[in-house]
Parts: sequence; structure tokens; C-alpha cells
Amino acid sequence: MAIRFVTGNAGKVREAREYLSGIEPVEQVEYDYTEVQSDSLSEIAAHGAREAFEELGHNEPVLVDDAGLFVDALEGFPGPYSAYVEDTVGVERLWRLAETDENRRAHFRTALAYADEDGTETFEGSVAGTLVAPRGEGGFGYDPIFEYNGQTMAEMSTEEKNAISHRGRALERFAEWYAERGE
Repeated sequence: MAIRFVTGNAGKVREAREYLSGIEPVEQVEYDYTEVQSDSLSEIAAHGAREAFEELGHNEPVLVDDAGLFVDALEGFPGPYSAYVEDTVGVERLWRLAETDENRRAHFRTALAYADEDGTETFEGSVAGTLVAPRGEGGFGYDPIFEYNGQTMAEMSTEEKNAISHRGRALERFAEWYAERGE
């Protein structure tokens, strides 16, 4: 049995395969589930996972993730609206909103939702850092302005980033739970 990771992002699937190797195969499935409007990443991911499981057939479980950048000085903005803000406002303008503030702490968070015939479970991961002026050529999204241990995520190799990523931390929690279930 495979776990279907509902995403259009092949990088997320590669990361999931690393954490779940030896447990279950992970296959990428593209499905445009309804993204509910909520301040809760877990609620958004759980709704998407349940819908995807029902619509794609009840034969194999699904994973859905939702992630966001939460900026302390902006009271958690953009949070679950991060993709929309990136598309409409842009990464550099978000940086300009935060750059004059003394408190530039932020964190990336991921909520990973797993749905199968028994229900839906969610797992969260987070990584804390600081917002800085954009630098680096790698990564995507807010990676150029998010610094962790002196490097932006855009300056890290894929392996370095995956080793500390919020998604990786959520996947690790999921993998432990799934292994304990004895599927």
C-alpha cells in the first residue's frame, strides 16, 4: 500500500520519501482540494486530506500539508495566508514591512494531515529564525529572507534545509506515529 501525498511540489514528495523510506512508499498525486479559510494550518490540512481521501477513492491513505511563515512583529502574519501574500505582495515587500522592527523573529510552520478509513490525524513541525534582507539563490518562497543559524534557507543546500525544515519535523512526527500504529 502506498501513501498518496497530495501536492504539485515534487520537492515535498522527495522529502517525504526520505522520512518514510522503509515504512511505506510515497506517491505524488495532484488534486485541487478546497482550501478552507482558517487561521489554523491543521484545520486547513485536515480538511484537504479528508476531501482528497474521499474524492480520490478510499483505497489508499493520503497526506496533505499546509505551511506558513509566521512573523512575530506582524502578529503572526502572513501565517496560513503565506502563499497568497507571496503571490500578491511579494517576498521583498514583506521583508520591508518587518525590516524596521526591532523584533524580526519568525518561524516556519507546517501542519501535515493524514487521512484514511479510520479518520484524520495531524502533525506539526516548526523552525524558528530571523527575518533578514534577501540573500541566496536556492530554495523558494520566503527562503531568501528567513535566516537560521547565520544562513538564509536560500543559502542552504537542499540537504541542509531538509535537515532542519519545519516539514521535515512534521514528517518525523508522522513517521514515528505511523510506525507505532504497525500498519
